[in-house]
Amino acid sequence: MSKAARASNVTVRPAHANDVARLAQLAGQLGYSSTPEQVAKRLEGMRESGDHAVFVAEGSGGEIAGFIGVFVNRAVETDARAEISGLVVDEAARSQGAGKQLLDRAEEWARQRGCGGIGLRSNVIRERAHEFYLRHGYRHHKTQKAFRKDL
Repeated sequence: MSKAARASNVTVRPAHANDVARLAQLAGQLGYSSTPEQVAKRLEGMRESGDHAVFVAEGSGGEIAGFIGVFVNRAVETDARAEISGLVVDEAARSQGAGKQLLDRAEEWARQRGCGGIGLRSNVIRERAHEFYLRHGYRHHKTQKAFRKDL
């Protein structure tokens, strides 16, 4: 089966509460160990705001191949823009078109909310992901250090 044919069997839809177990598994593949309970709580927090969305790529058999999270980043110093908070496609389903379909859906969602741009952050070790983003019109904007403080 060609990549295009396989990709056509994927439907992108909003994530549902009954997707949390699979979303937790996929978050683990991205390097963020999560329980279904943690994912459910996070999704619930996002549903309260119209500025967040999570979409899944669902195969014709109902299996979830991947997900993308996106939110509107509002700041004093810049116009609103969308940020992809996470994108992962199952290791067994990569390079078959699901990632592109998820990106397209997030970009459409961002345009519907008046965002003039969309961005993301990607770990420096994810070279394959960087190539994917570059192929789909994203450009390397800047390199920075990330700082965090536990509260």
